[in-house]
Amino acid sequence: MKKHLHKIAWVEPGSIAEELGLEPGDAIEEINGNEIEDIFDYQYYVEDEYLDVLILTKDGEECVLEIEKDEDEDLGITFESSLMDEYHSCCNKCMFCFIDQMPPGMRDTLYFKDDDSRLSFLQGNYITLTNMRDKDIERVIKYHLSPINISVHTTNPELRCKMLHNRFAGDVLDKIGRFYEAGIRMNSQVVLCQGLNDEEELDRTISDLGKFIPHMESLSVVPVGLTKYREGLAPLKLFGKEDAKKVLKQIHKWQDYFRENYGTTFVHASDEWFILAGQEFPDEAYYEGYGQLENGVGMMRLLLEEVKERLEELSGDDREKTVSIATAKLAFPTIEKLARDVEKKFPHIKVHVYCIKNEFFGEHITVSGLLTGGDIIAQLKDRELGEELLLPCNVLKADEDIFLDDISLKGLSDSLQVPVNIIQSEGRDFVDKIIAIENGGNYE
Repeated sequence: MKKHLHKIAWVEPGSIAEELGLEPGDAIEEINGNEIEDIFDYQYYVEDEYLDVLILTKDGEECVLEIEKDEDEDLGITFESSLMDEYHSCCNKCMFCFIDQMPPGMRDTLYFKDDDSRLSFLQGNYITLTNMRDKDIERVIKYHLSPINISVHTTNPELRCKMLHNRFAGDVLDKIGRFYEAGIRMNSQVVLCQGLNDEEELDRTISDLGKFIPHMESLSVVPVGLTKYREGLAPLKLFGKEDAKKVLKQIHKWQDYFRENYGTTFVHASDEWFILAGQEFPDEAYYEGYGQLENGVGMMRLLLEEVKERLEELSGDDREKTVSIATAKLAFPTIEKLARDVEKKFPHIKVHVYCIKNEFFGEHITVSGLLTGGDIIAQLKDRELGEELLLPCNVLKADEDIFLDDISLKGLSDSLQVPVNIIQSEGRDFVDKIIAIENGGNYE
């Protein structure tokens, strides 16, 4: 049996694969003599008009299927693994790694550290590049896969080796340079740690990465997240209000430089810095299309604009409803403001907004995506919740209605004795879920 064997899970009706008699349980070994390592090899080689596909049937027989098709026409196959390979785990021991700060006893998948370059293209994950061999870099270039999202943190080789606790981590600029020469689009991020990669080191990192514009399209700077589970880990400090002001001033200086010389802001501060500094969020133009949204850059401004736009589309009426919204400390001021905006448009609707303190990970974790069902239940059990409780969608596992502590959404609803509804991450849904006449909770 060959090293890479990719079992078919589903065959699309009416597809080429069905016409050829392929069935779930059959497996693809090679295309045109090329062994298929993963989804990128498959997608690359299957684009040809003439294919010789080596198949291992579910009965254990090998056969070659000769296929003539239109260029770029798909075979109509879904594989058992969407990546067509195992995930690559992280080989670093970053001093700021959030997974190392997790409490014991959680589900196993929460402790898996991925640093898989393929997930950067498929899901937008940020990777350190330390797992990438020359072969992997050449594949990215050959297939022209982009964008690739890179966790840089610092461009100082010695400091990067120290922060990632990996003696091979210092060549990040060499790898970025190879992608740049090949025209591969890139985005980057820095997790800022006080006294390590900030101040002069941050200047160095921004300057070094800016030299790769335009293929390096953006850089986000986010503050390190620290839980209460740091025993035995590197001593890291939280940023305070004055620290945040200093970081913003430093980033704004560089933004002025890049706008003047490159016509782009390039480097962006995440929303946490503005909240921590007590400053207003910039206007929409500042975020240049929200390219770093997944890193928390501009999420609050986008939500503000989307809610404003939705409310302008609606005519206020006399519908009556009382609802509650639970969120975390970071988003609370913005959600509170937006709730009052909805009440102004619909004066007979009352919205209670509750700020949930993160007892599970520690009070310094302030994002809603790390709230647990247990904390929500404990802090809302004696509060006025109205007809339903609204929660942001990022409190739940992506593919299942459970929280990080494995409490189900139904379990939370039962505990609080109130229907629960989930708000998707857009302003339109925020407004529509609040003002809906029907009581449409997901769980009652």
